[in-house]
Amino acid sequence: MLEALGIGAALLFGLVARAVGLPPLVGFLAAGFALHAVDARWDVISEAGVATVENIAHLGVLLLLFTVGLKLKPGQIAQPAVLLGGLAHGAVVVAVFAPLLVLWAGVGGKEALLVAIALSFSSTVLAAKMLEGKRELSAFYARIAIGILIVQDLIALAALALWGGKTPSAWALLLLGLPLLRPLLYRLLDRCGHDELLVLAGLGLAVVFGGMGFAALGLSGELGALVVGVLVGGHARARELGHDLWAMKEVFLVAFFLWIGLAGLPTGRDWLIAALLLLALPLKSMLFFALLLAFRLRARNAFLAALSLSAYSEFGLIVAAGVAGLEDWLTPLALAVALSFAVAAPLNRHAQRLYDRLEPCLVRFQRHTRHPDEIAPGLGHAEALVFGMGRTGTAAYDRLRDAMGGVVGLDADPFRIREHQEAGRDVVMVDAEDADVWRIADLASLRVAVLAMDAIDAKRAAARHLRARGFRGPIVAHALYADHVALLRADGADEAHLTLHEAGRHLGEQALHRLGGHTEA
Repeated sequence: MLEALGIGAALLFGLVARAVGLPPLVGFLAAGFALHAVDARWDVISEAGVATVENIAHLGVLLLLFTVGLKLKPGQIAQPAVLLGGLAHGAVVVAVFAPLLVLWAGVGGKEALLVAIALSFSSTVLAAKMLEGKRELSAFYARIAIGILIVQDLIALAALALWGGKTPSAWALLLLGLPLLRPLLYRLLDRCGHDELLVLAGLGLAVVFGGMGFAALGLSGELGALVVGVLVGGHARARELGHDLWAMKEVFLVAFFLWIGLAGLPTGRDWLIAALLLLALPLKSMLFFALLLAFRLRARNAFLAALSLSAYSEFGLIVAAGVAGLEDWLTPLALAVALSFAVAAPLNRHAQRLYDRLEPCLVRFQRHTRHPDEIAPGLGHAEALVFGMGRTGTAAYDRLRDAMGGVVGLDADPFRIREHQEAGRDVVMVDAEDADVWRIADLASLRVAVLAMDAIDAKRAAARHLRARGFRGPIVAHALYADHVALLRADGADEAHLTLHEAGRHLGEQALHRLGGHTEA
């Protein structure tokens, strides 16, 4: 009964949340509260049903941490702005919130410390969704934000390990030999191919090998899922595996928010705590902004990263649910997370426009020295610029290089840039939406520009900036959707092609060519 009610309620409330511009996760939490109210009135939910939802929620948490582990690269968190910035932000938040909770709420020291730690986290789910929706996951500011989120996830797992109430077994020392199993795990993934076996292998690694395996040794199953994800994250199919598990993880996490809502309806005290925490949200973002400026990030990247990290985290709920003594804080923390999502989602959706309006004020705070990754490259020798070096951009780059000299590729992903440079291509790091890059870019030799990024906003910004700098040569763009063609041409592109449509026409032409150039009527 609860399974059917839960799916229906989650869908209904999720659609309502999306209709009013809120993340569906806010609707899922509201659906949980609604189901609790229905059960209190008509007693339709059994304990077995709640236990089922809890088990599914736990699977969602394990898959979330496993996919985080798949993407974890040591170099991503080794940067001072990421590691020290993330730790400093957490320390300041804990130092402020913990004493306030002791003095104002009258809670014990341990409880205040754990709640303050939970409040220091930022939402991995919301940040990843917003950045992916804008297709900016590889941008410099996004990589800084994701790195800080990973640091916070590790802190959350450390808190669960220390205060989760589990005593490690002596057999846990065997886990030091886990790296020796990497070749066997790689061979397993190799044998799974690209279909359902790969998904089953991911589930088995996250839930059985990581979650249940670590739990059997007296350690946190969440920690196990993350560790196993890191262990296989270097495999060639790690990105594909993470993509395949993404939708399943999202569905299971719906159960997590339903379970939180089923725990009980919010009281007046819960709403008061959530409202006060919401008022503190701007201070959380301002602290991130100040710290990132201190690590030499420019105002734009510090602002966009801080905005991405502004919402309270679902990991705070995971900590509250996994540590004994924090049961009374689960509902107010859930409300605070939902309300912060409602505020942060629309702000992140229009982050670049907000920065454009606030730029004159924000740039006053940035340092004169620049972060090494933000120093704009010299483009004075470029006769052709290719923006976005994915498959489409790479093909365009190679074709242009065959016909002319001075071809330069531009991308925001350092790992992709390194691969292209190793392959002999002239590719440099540039964020097309970064106005500071365009102010100092030397375009004197430029003859043609190709816009091959996926993000429509980035392509439109590049076209506008090129024309604003006085470039009168051809700008050719690829488009994913028909309505994007008119937008790109309005912003200055001479040609905008539906790339997949053109690819289909080319396939048809090749088929006709093989038939001798004609078909029977």
